[in-house]
Amino acid sequence: MNTPLRRLASMVLVMFLVLIGSATSVQVFQANRLNNDPRNVRTLYREFGSARGPIVAAGTAVASSVPSDDPFRYQRSYAAGDLYSAVTGFYSIANGASGLESVENDVLTGRGDQLFFSRVRDLLTGRSPEGAAVETTILPAAQQAARDGLGDQQGAVVAIDPSTGAILALVSTPGFDPNQLAVHDSAAAGAAYTALAAAPGNPLRSNATRERYAPGSTFKLITAAAALSAGYTTATPLSSPRELALPGSTATIQNFGGESCGGDTVSLADALRISCNTAFAQLGMDLGNDAIAAQAAAFGFGDDSLTIPLAVVESVVPTGLDAAQTAQSAIGQRDVQATPLQMAMVAAGIANGGVVMRPYLVATVRAADLSVVSQASPQQYSVAMTPANAAALRDMMLGVVQSGTGKAAQIPGVQVAGKTGTAQTTQGAAPNAWFTAFAPADAPRVAVAVLVEHGGSMGNDATGGQVAAPIAKAVMEAVLAQ
Repeated sequence: MNTPLRRLASMVLVMFLVLIGSATSVQVFQANRLNNDPRNVRTLYREFGSARGPIVAAGTAVASSVPSDDPFRYQRSYAAGDLYSAVTGFYSIANGASGLESVENDVLTGRGDQLFFSRVRDLLTGRSPEGAAVETTILPAAQQAARDGLGDQQGAVVAIDPSTGAILALVSTPGFDPNQLAVHDSAAAGAAYTALAAAPGNPLRSNATRERYAPGSTFKLITAAAALSAGYTTATPLSSPRELALPGSTATIQNFGGESCGGDTVSLADALRISCNTAFAQLGMDLGNDAIAAQAAAFGFGDDSLTIPLAVVESVVPTGLDAAQTAQSAIGQRDVQATPLQMAMVAAGIANGGVVMRPYLVATVRAADLSVVSQASPQQYSVAMTPANAAALRDMMLGVVQSGTGKAAQIPGVQVAGKTGTAQTTQGAAPNAWFTAFAPADAPRVAVAVLVEHGGSMGNDATGGQVAAPIAKAVMEAVLAQ
């Protein structure tokens, strides 16, 4: 073979190898990425061409796929509108997915590894592939009570079974109607998303898990737990001036309405019962920033990896604070920030004898033939307190509801343990109203946290006891009635 032919043959061989390498790269190494690229319309046709599994609450589908008369074959339908929007999220041709629709996408589409044998069975039998059902832990009566209680007010409610960590209610307001985003008209779906993204209160972002707020006096539960751990008792007297000057600062701390806590000293139990700011601020300085931060961490503050399986933004207690900053933090102000889920975990941990259970939202995943693919089992998250200290703090919380700031949460015939919170926000804005509680106190079945932003319907006149406690009461009653 002469030199030109050898060169031509070599060139053809190189081009052939490049072609083979390129095809191999596309068909093998890039296949998964290309298949899942949202711009790949064939992916949309494949996903919408099969029945996506339902999302279920207490045996009723709150999100399901219904046949449609277009090339996509199926459209997502949400039976309860915005009631479950913080749980289900949305599934949309134009806007992707959020909530459980996103994090459980592999099982809902039937593509998850745990559904391999189901896919093989469908292939061999010629059966149309179907996604798996995701059964949530949500109790519809509690979810409805939470949504009704919040009404037009902006806020969130989270209810947890203290003994297991199962989430019984998860509501964020304002919510949204996922049906508006599920339509197959991509222009209409895109316009709906744009409108929601610009709407007041950011309805697409869950206040229960993705926003954090100053917890106000509900954080006194953390400070009280740190005190009990340090050897204080419910009867230990605390200094409780009408006004507390903060060291190294011109700032002072006063009690709600500038009131007295009943004298120059008050017991730890009474300080919690009447929510005495000056007593807890001084207590915080006596304990120190490190002790309070460590106690908060034991309940879950600072955990940026918590999922339920929805991602949860971490709650924060700053460290390295001076005495004045520590005093403000001890009453849940300054830079202390918590999600409503976190404060429900605090109440649940106290209710469960000091053991915080890992919160979870998905109970069971079932294949289309109803066989169990996976099932949640309760897991311990942390030990935040000793049983004795948890019992002491429970008794202090009973006083809050029986004769303190949380009397609006009383349930006839049921012992309720709770704590109110009224948290200052930006200057000129109404305070946020909080309440966290559990019941029955002697055998807890539900722990709940309620947040109502900027005082809700009462505005500047709101307190946690007036605005948030009645909502918590309604949610607890709904659970206890089951």
